[in-house]
Amino acid sequence: MEIQTVSSLEELRKGRRPIRNINIEHREHLTRLERFAAWITGHVGTMGFFLIIFLWTTLWLSWNVFTPEQYHFDPYPAFVFWLFISNMIQIFLMPLIMIGQNLQGRHAEARAESDYEVNMKSAEEIETILAHLEAQRDTLNAIKKQLEGK
Repeated sequence: MEIQTVSSLEELRKGRRPIRNINIEHREHLTRLERFAAWITGHVGTMGFFLIIFLWTTLWLSWNVFTPEQYHFDPYPAFVFWLFISNMIQIFLMPLIMIGQNLQGRHAEARAESDYEVNMKSAEEIETILAHLEAQRDTLNAIKKQLEGK
């Protein structure tokens, strides 16, 4: 029984593959455009981006409401130019955010697959260790019986 356990341990060691870092593999397979989309997605969802947009909007609207009429470039109450620029920003950000979310989804799937592989390897190793421990227990019991018989 001991020989079987040793060979299964050796088989386990031979079959061991190196651990992969999914995060690095994912980053290495991204194209420049995908990296750009991920960068945009990562920065658009921050308080810093919100504050920039908020400050820009506040300054724009304040300038066109409170400065003398001759300095208004986007007259109150329509703010047509501001609406146009805001809509353009939204139109360009929407697909980039969706692309970034798709990339994040692919990355999450790769991580889940890697976690599954690691869990399966762990289960195999645990079973092998348990078999080895059972073999040791049986061997110790056999030795104990022989010593008690003498």
